[in-house]
Amino acid sequence: MTRTHLPGILAMAAIVVASNILVQFLYGDWLTYGAFTYPLAFLVTDVMNRVYGASAARRVVLVGFVVGIACSLIGTQIMGEFGPLVTVRIAVGSGLAFLVAQLLDVGIFAALRGGSWWRAPLVSTLIGSTVDTAIFFSIAFSGALSFIHPATDVSWASEVIPLLGAGPMAPLWVSLAVADWGVKLTLALIALIPFRLITARLRAA
Repeated sequence: MTRTHLPGILAMAAIVVASNILVQFLYGDWLTYGAFTYPLAFLVTDVMNRVYGASAARRVVLVGFVVGIACSLIGTQIMGEFGPLVTVRIAVGSGLAFLVAQLLDVGIFAALRGGSWWRAPLVSTLIGSTVDTAIFFSIAFSGALSFIHPATDVSWASEVIPLLGAGPMAPLWVSLAVADWGVKLTLALIALIPFRLITARLRAA
């Protein structure tokens, strides 16, 4: 790791910390404010991958993973109205989802980096975001995975309601996952603009 990687490291750490804080605050019925900051981690990973290569991107991902684990450990010690701010299942889900999805993003980006400038960041982020959402919400809230930590009560997340308030009947956690996934996909498209601008500037420096 060199000093040129430091901005990427700091950006990833800041995004992870901010997302862990903002996830405590609701935005509407299905989202938290953290849903709007966390996807920026994929932007940081892709910029690092394009400018410095896959090895540097993986190192930045590992830094983000360690910071995320630290945030989760702190959150498990802070008591809220209904118990710890971060349950064991949320800690496991967020850590595993981040690591798997980000490393998958790095690998897919590296495989597609020779094509059009937008293809690698778009495809890698779309797939990584989908995997991230599936892993996190399943581990954190699915009743089928309660064996991960039986003491964590996720019965509220299994309440069957119309999907996003208007669709077919599904557990509440599925609506939360779909809303989160939708934000990730939208930001994946929007992030192509800063990705193009940032990488062009760094590669010209």
